[in-house]
Amino acid sequence: MRLLPALRLRPGPGAALPRYRQGQSPEPRTREYFYYLDHQGQLFLDDTKVKNFITCFKDVAFLSCFFKQLEPNRSGRYEAEFPFLSRCGRERNFLRCEDRPVVFTHLLPGDSQLLSFCGGGERLAVPFQPEKLTVFPENGRLYHPAPAKSGGVGLVRSALAWEWSSSFRYARGQEQPPTHFLWEGRSYRLTEELLPLLRRESSDSPISTRQS
Repeated sequence: MRLLPALRLRPGPGAALPRYRQGQSPEPRTREYFYYLDHQGQLFLDDTKVKNFITCFKDVAFLSCFFKQLEPNRSGRYEAEFPFLSRCGRERNFLRCEDRPVVFTHLLPGDSQLLSFCGGGERLAVPFQPEKLTVFPENGRLYHPAPAKSGGVGLVRSALAWEWSSSFRYARGQEQPPTHFLWEGRSYRLTEELLPLLRRESSDSPISTRQS
């Protein structure tokens, strides 16, 4: 099984747009904002018409604060449309995502072996665990453990997955997920321990129902 590029999810039949207004105040001294995270780890205001590198958020301090506070949305508001919520004081920041709420973009330079996510540089990073890289057979995408507060699983950006693709080995044949990963002269047997979580969340709820 070869790694596949991340595909954009299209809206399902009858998918409706959530009704909101950026900066709305449903109660005194409370503001609500709505965001979208794509499969490249770029964060946008949800209603941004053209989503690309120019229009995504790039401020590291903001991104670090946003994603460190991110958790499942159990606020009773927009839970179906925006499954994640980042609170900052009395500000509620709702998030929907193309795949996962954590997208790993690159390894930090040096000997730190830290895998960075969502544009946060060293402020948003986890230890790289090559043996826990997991290809999800249902979509061909690559995943890695993420902070538990954000769901425990993060998507590996397609460019990084492609960069690593030649290091995977397929002891069960090319039509099956890889079994080993070669990293810095060592062969790691892949544990596939993220598969149960990925399958459970895939069956429990759709990740996104509307295309940007």
